[in-house]
Amino acid sequence: MLGPGSDRRRPTQGERGPGSPGEPMEKYQVLYQLNPGALGVNLVVEEMETKVKHVIKQVECMDDHYASQALEEWMQNVLGQVLDALEYLHHLDIIHRNLKPSNIILISSDHCKLQDLSSNVLMTDKAKWNIRAEEDPFRKSWMAPEALNFSFSHKSDIWSLGCIILDMTSCSFMDGTEAMHLRKSLRQSPGSLKAILKTMEEKQIPDVETFGNLLPLMLQIDPSDRITIKDVVHITFVSGSFKSSCVSLTLHRQMVPASITDMLLEGNVASILEVMQKFSGWPEVQLRAMKRLLKMPADQLGLPWPPELVEVVVTTMQLHDRVLDVQLCACSLLLHLLGQALVYHPEAKAPCNQAITSTLLSALRSHPEEEPLLVMVYSLLAITTTQESESLSDELQKAGLLEHILEHLNSSLESRDVCASGLGLLWALLLDGIIVNKAPLEKVPDLISQVLATYPADGEMAEASCGVFWLLSLLELAAFKVVVQEEGGSGLSLIKETYQLHRDNPEVVENVGMLLVHLASYEEILPELVSSGMKALVQEIKERFTSSLELVSYAKKVLLRLEAATSPSPPCGEAAQP
Repeated sequence: MLGPGSDRRRPTQGERGPGSPGEPMEKYQVLYQLNPGALGVNLVVEEMETKVKHVIKQVECMDDHYASQALEEWMQNVLGQVLDALEYLHHLDIIHRNLKPSNIILISSDHCKLQDLSSNVLMTDKAKWNIRAEEDPFRKSWMAPEALNFSFSHKSDIWSLGCIILDMTSCSFMDGTEAMHLRKSLRQSPGSLKAILKTMEEKQIPDVETFGNLLPLMLQIDPSDRITIKDVVHITFVSGSFKSSCVSLTLHRQMVPASITDMLLEGNVASILEVMQKFSGWPEVQLRAMKRLLKMPADQLGLPWPPELVEVVVTTMQLHDRVLDVQLCACSLLLHLLGQALVYHPEAKAPCNQAITSTLLSALRSHPEEEPLLVMVYSLLAITTTQESESLSDELQKAGLLEHILEHLNSSLESRDVCASGLGLLWALLLDGIIVNKAPLEKVPDLISQVLATYPADGEMAEASCGVFWLLSLLELAAFKVVVQEEGGSGLSLIKETYQLHRDNPEVVENVGMLLVHLASYEEILPELVSSGMKALVQEIKERFTSSLELVSYAKKVLLRLEAATSPSPPCGEAAQP
């Protein structure tokens, strides 16, 4: 573990311990040895007197040059992994809030993880936080100035990371107490950093130039003046010469030339998939490969639904979940495959297992503001949900997809594509009639009314909206919400307006007919249908669409129910017709 007592000296040949340049190893007990690393091994030791644990690098070499090289490589690799983890958290809009060495866990000689992510949830009580801040000044010395006042942001993590980097680079000439006082002084006097940077330069600390440029940008008192985690990655591993084995930094490594990629992708589907698997870590290769597949004729894709191709595409989405272009191209390819399959094989079913659905949902979480991706994911889920069993709809509802759709319908009314795809997916989720949580459905009628009001002349939107209204009418509570909406609005008036605008569109009229049949099956709703003058509308449908036996049947059923409701003495015990 890299903790407050983490190695503050570099031992060579097992002669020098972590305490001071001349300190013997006899003061320390070796607890265990990690796997061999670059130019030596990492040891976990414990001070016999204080029981403080350290991780030290034992280097088999004759001079400090090789020791410095080994430590430099190890530090760069660990730092790269910390940056990778923090960049991912910030991408998800998560603030760590308690970043410090003791929360960086060494799980092998060359790999580490961040821990204590619960701080993001637990640090919600300001009074308790103030007490904690006063109780342990050493551990809180890693925190940003504003964090001590219970104000957190991504930039708070940047300050803490800057303190960790400062500690890593100054540990050869400062002990733990001096380092703590330095970190605390930087909150009031950032100018004190200049003296430390000068000392680092005089002592020829590895990569001092990079750190000299980086640390002042991270340790700014005003959070708005600090750089972002992406800037830190760029300064150290992109424009700088740092090296690391962490996954996300491979996004910044040297690209495979487009000419070579195109040459590799000249073959058939099987050879393209082989290239994608061999170059799985190169997003630019994955992009060009998927674009090549998008241009291939349908008869070469292995339709109706090539499982190996789908598996490779889904794996690519998982490996490069933060690369938006990869997610967009992958979803385009999946939609293309599904579209071609349905054209040439109408009875074909798209396999939609947990890996596919979880990958699509992960894409939404990773890129919540990307409208084109949202539309494609909604479309894919809508098609696959209607073809699969009830368990898939149940799984998607438990993942919060219903609430996700309603949120975006509400916030993106001006986007026709979002509304159309959202209604399509909502219809697919409601189709099996098994709703895990019915509470969100109370908002649906009002949202659909807003959609219809926003796109009054749009036939496709009217058809989709009436289709969702019809499915809602199958649920008793939702049926009443269709008729009597919030703020005193009348859903029946909206239905009449929609019919008048789209009376020549058979698909819209059919959905209106189905909706009215189910609304008329509720005794409590019949008076509303009568008072709203719905009888004239239904009579018109019956007379205008005589060639459609289905529409005529719907109209007759509704008219019978309306006539029964207006009869002065309806027969006792008469059952509502379905």
